[in-house]
Amino acid sequence: MVKRARLKIQDLKFKTATGSWTVGGLVIEGTRRFRAARIQFGHGTFNARDEATCLALHALGLPPDAKAHILKRQISPRKAQLALNLFERRIRTRKPAAYLTREAWIGGCRFYVDERVIVPRSHIAGLLLERLVPWIPDASRVDTALDLGAGSGCLAILLARGFRRASIDAADISPAALAVARRNVRDYQLARRIRLVQSDLFSALGGKTFDLIVSNPPYVATAAMRRLPPEYRHEPSLALAAGKDGLDAARTILMQAAAHLNPGGMLVMEVGSGRLRVERAFPRVEFTWPETPGGGDVLIVHREQLPH
Repeated sequence: MVKRARLKIQDLKFKTATGSWTVGGLVIEGTRRFRAARIQFGHGTFNARDEATCLALHALGLPPDAKAHILKRQISPRKAQLALNLFERRIRTRKPAAYLTREAWIGGCRFYVDERVIVPRSHIAGLLLERLVPWIPDASRVDTALDLGAGSGCLAILLARGFRRASIDAADISPAALAVARRNVRDYQLARRIRLVQSDLFSALGGKTFDLIVSNPPYVATAAMRRLPPEYRHEPSLALAAGKDGLDAARTILMQAAAHLNPGGMLVMEVGSGRLRVERAFPRVEFTWPETPGGGDVLIVHREQLPH
């Protein structure tokens, strides 16, 4: 996730000056409205203040990592109204902010998003930025990689940027999602290194093998799908729902991944809060569970440890 403006409580006193809005004032107003409306977060921000900051900066054409001093800047009534209107759209539609701004930030990179894909928020991104060290002793040996369930293509792009020698396959069952991924791949000028494939998990990949597979598959259980807040219901259910126990996709990937990994290759997969369920389903597999900034469960397992 990109660094947002670091707003301290004392910075938020700049609501108005001589009757006009300041950036800080707009953030205060958005925060107040979001709290009153009890909207839900989790698509890049986790509280009302950060969400208001994100939307205010976007509406004003300011960078998402703007410094705190920007809060004092005076804003014309016309520009202030743009931010206020965006706040109201967020409340009225209950759409995630990324669908309103048509952009999401992850791993310090901007990606185009719309309702054809889920909003990028994978915990795998942080591991990719660290080049999966210490889990890959020699990252330079990753020549081929697969992003399975690519969605917007963000992880495939982070793979390409992190592993400069590697050719990447980005597979997804949804043609609509692949259209979004194609746009992002083009924006990053990576079309020569990233191949987009329509595939239901491994089904269209034939016998192709990879040094590294990463996947952020659907992992929401049926009962949890019924309890999702409105913001999450705007996302494609195909990218979220994963059966009664939330492991439909993860179970298939774990059973088939070894056949698509080169010797010494490994699988990195996000499973939401499903660590205990995965370990109960695969008691003989030795998984590694690295810490992630947001606390999500990400497993790492080498080919030799997977079921064959």
